[in-house]
Amino acid sequence: MVSQLYRGATRAGGARSAGFTLLELLVVIVIIGLLAAYVGPKYFSQLGKSEVTVARAQIEAFEKSLDTYRLDVGRYPTTEEGLNALMSAPPTAAGKWNGPYLKKGVPADPWGHAYQYRAPGTKGEYEIVSLGKDGQPGGTGEAADISSQ
Repeated sequence: MVSQLYRGATRAGGARSAGFTLLELLVVIVIIGLLAAYVGPKYFSQLGKSEVTVARAQIEAFEKSLDTYRLDVGRYPTTEEGLNALMSAPPTAAGKWNGPYLKKGVPADPWGHAYQYRAPGTKGEYEIVSLGKDGQPGGTGEAADISSQ
């Protein structure tokens, strides 16, 4: 009956044992480690790309809000007023301001840094910039600046 219910490895002396051998466990751990070493870098590179995508999407949302602000007030916020003008009426826009123009306030970029707003911008009426992962001007890859221009 024991042989019908359990089909394990045979120990010396004919008794059956349950479980895996140390060698089998080591082989499984090595295989899992190799898979993690292969998949991990690919996963983390995709994570960096998604942060850049989020930053671009947030900048586009700011642009739409700024356009609505301009329709109401007649101009874009000044550099001094900044993106906060989308949440609370600046003194120079009293009476015309019909906000808030953002639902949840001005978020930080995906790396936790504040967006920079300049009016006029280098190529247009305004410019919104995220300094990327490193928080410094310039850079390449994930550290590159992301701009509305």
